[in-house]
Amino acid sequence: MAGLIFLAQCTEEALAAATAEHVLQVRAAANHPVKVLGWGVFFDGTSVSAEPVQVRVTGATTTGTFTNALTADSANGSKICINGRSETIQATAHADSTAEPTPVQIFDIAEVHPQSGYEVRYPLGQEPIIAGGNWVGIECTAPAIVNVRAKLICEE
Repeated sequence: MAGLIFLAQCTEEALAAATAEHVLQVRAAANHPVKVLGWGVFFDGTSVSAEPVQVRVTGATTTGTFTNALTADSANGSKICINGRSETIQATAHADSTAEPTPVQIFDIAEVHPQSGYEVRYPLGQEPIIAGGNWVGIECTAPAIVNVRAKLICEE
């Protein structure tokens, strides 16, 4: 890890009711592990009595199919931001899955009210590390239709 910190984030995405969907995924480049420093999800629900959204941060060794590949200058708002350094990150990121990956590991799980958001920053030394060539993603399962924005803060 060389301290190259980056943020992968997606634009607002609609979640279908009672359907698990990976809204954001980061892939570590071959032989370049990625440390997950934190993650967040933010919903735009309007019902005070709505049931919470189940959010899982998952690890996978294979990917599903995603609509958007994130770049530093994505016009659609999904992007990767680097902390002001000139190096190029080796990891890739994708948003808006159309075919779900198969999670093999769950790093974190939370239930979040759809009128709010939730953000996690892992304590120093306790961050999940994704092996080179593997994936980390944010999967959301909402009981009712709601929109979500998600982010993964990583280091390589």
